[in-house]
Amino acid sequence: MTRTGAEYVEALRDGREVWIDGERVADVTTHPAFRNTVRSIAQLYDMTHDPQYRDLLTTPSPTTGEPVHRCYTIPRSQADLAARREATRTWARATFGYLGRSPDYMASCWAGFAAAPGLFARGGQERADHLLAYYAHMRDHDLYQSHTIVNPQIDRSKPAAEQEEPFLYVGVVKERDDGIVVRGAKMVGTAALFGDEIFVGTIEPLGPHDQDYALTFSIPFNSPGVKVISRASYEQAARSPWDNPLSSRFDENDALMIYENVFVPWERVFVYRSVELALMQWWETPAFSYWIHQAAARFWTKLEFLAGLAVKVAKANNVLKVPLVQMQLGRVLSTVNLAKAAVLAMEEGCEPVPGSDGAVQPNRSIAFAQRAWAPNAYVQVLEEIKWLAGGSLIQMPASYRDLVHPEAGPLIERYVRSPGHTAEERIKLYKLVWDAVGSEFASRHEHYERFYHGAPYVNLPAAFREGAADACEALADAALSGYELSDLLDAGADGAPLPPLTSSRER
Repeated sequence: MTRTGAEYVEALRDGREVWIDGERVADVTTHPAFRNTVRSIAQLYDMTHDPQYRDLLTTPSPTTGEPVHRCYTIPRSQADLAARREATRTWARATFGYLGRSPDYMASCWAGFAAAPGLFARGGQERADHLLAYYAHMRDHDLYQSHTIVNPQIDRSKPAAEQEEPFLYVGVVKERDDGIVVRGAKMVGTAALFGDEIFVGTIEPLGPHDQDYALTFSIPFNSPGVKVISRASYEQAARSPWDNPLSSRFDENDALMIYENVFVPWERVFVYRSVELALMQWWETPAFSYWIHQAAARFWTKLEFLAGLAVKVAKANNVLKVPLVQMQLGRVLSTVNLAKAAVLAMEEGCEPVPGSDGAVQPNRSIAFAQRAWAPNAYVQVLEEIKWLAGGSLIQMPASYRDLVHPEAGPLIERYVRSPGHTAEERIKLYKLVWDAVGSEFASRHEHYERFYHGAPYVNLPAAFREGAADACEALADAALSGYELSDLLDAGADGAPLPPLTSSRER
């Protein structure tokens, strides 16, 4: 059964250890660094109970019959993928695409793991059994799982086992009859502190002697020894929802996650001391392709929002009919529709999941191409909006207080306006635009969209591996096989036989 927003908020009051700015946070649901984002996530949960969205967001659980979020279900047809996409876009519209790691993200990952449990069974059947039981637990209790899968950037020239200390990366320090004890850290825990559970794994390849670090497990966020060191909060720095409409509500945060002698019971361990499985869980199951599908649907929605801002800026400046401006808007809207086309195409060309019982996954060639294309596309859209907005973005009044001040307000009303737009309307728009393209929050989102699924040296080789290069090469081979040098020896250009070849001496 899906939870209400109030139930989600109450679940976060579990004593979790979160640190920010030299302070241990007593309650993330009330702290000014996190409370508004908590409310935004709670609103997503409430949408699953709203008759307007319920059927888009939920589907009956195969075990209980109660409504569960669609992204937890395993797709078995193109129609199922389309339904998952609409669920993601419904939530993404509510946040304008700015909560990249909303609860449907890891729900999609777990659907991918559960679609191919045979991979985990290669580490022992009990691993696969535990994985499927945990998947059902997460799905039927509508839990929000956050995750950390990237090792700290301490010395990337050395494998995990050769770092200057043995447990800088998360590794197993002790094995017990009832589970394992782990120690170490993971970086870039995006939205991590808002989850009910925390998933820990490794996505980069490990070395042959890194078995102690080849782990995948999940634990409650308030497990003893789990510690969060938060970055600066854009939400806390926001002056008001009017002055910072995005950063004040949708700052999903990023954190260093530390695991100090954390106990993990065996039923929560899914990969254990297998370098191969720790990597292949991402590539031999559809988990990563489901991630891309969810992220691509959110990305498409976010670009729609940014395109809407671009149109409104052109209208506010009264330049919508200028041909050069229409060219700029044409580039923006072309990007939006290419993002849309990528999502629809990966669904249309969906493929069976090898070793599954009828599951399908998005077309991998298109999915990995979208993954490689999207980062630059996002930067280009931001650039177009900045050109459209010009200098107005950097001279807005400091806050809403200036507009209502008896002396400053009339001056602003006179000089900060445009045809059909009052000063209040224009400033409100440009405050939103700045938060989307120019603020520190916006800079973080540009960085996020460029790197959250890997750097170019990761994405582009993956796009090559998944890009059906053999089919492309076969077409080139077909062209090469259509003519031979011997053809020229048998006939001249006009069809007449060519004279025999002679050496220069003979001539």
